[in-house]
Amino acid sequence: MTLQINPIGNERAMEVIDIILPIQQKEFNVPVTLNDQPDLLNIKENYYEGGGSFWGAELNGELVGTIALIKFDTHEAAIRKMFVKKEFRGKEFGIAQKLLNTLMAYCEEHKIWNLYLGTVPILQAAIRFYERNGFTAIEKKDLPAKFPLMSVDTEFFTLTLIR
Repeated sequence: MTLQINPIGNERAMEVIDIILPIQQKEFNVPVTLNDQPDLLNIKENYYEGGGSFWGAELNGELVGTIALIKFDTHEAAIRKMFVKKEFRGKEFGIAQKLLNTLMAYCEEHKIWNLYLGTVPILQAAIRFYERNGFTAIEKKDLPAKFPLMSVDTEFFTLTLIR
């Protein structure tokens, strides 16, 4: 099995949507639709143009995971769209960790020092994953003013990268 993590763009938007929506809606019953996430229909404009990126994890040519970065200030960015298909999760594949490592390497290269993310309480495995990677919980009121909020998110985390 060959795992590759590469930047992806608008040409793969439907594949990205086909991964993310079933996980949100069917697996975890998060009340979110594609209409709530129009960024997925224009990855280039919403992620790349501001200085961020969007990566896909491919296993033997199949898109099995995603992670994205929205740069919202000079040295600050938000992690978005961190999803891995259920059958490819876990330490044996290590896909989530490789996606996060790719994003963090990009941050260091582009002088992004502060990462933030929002999530929902039902995603306990994801929350534990972020905590294992050094993220700490913060209150919504402590988020930077420019942080791009998603309406469903109620739990927030931050990580300062070593400069």
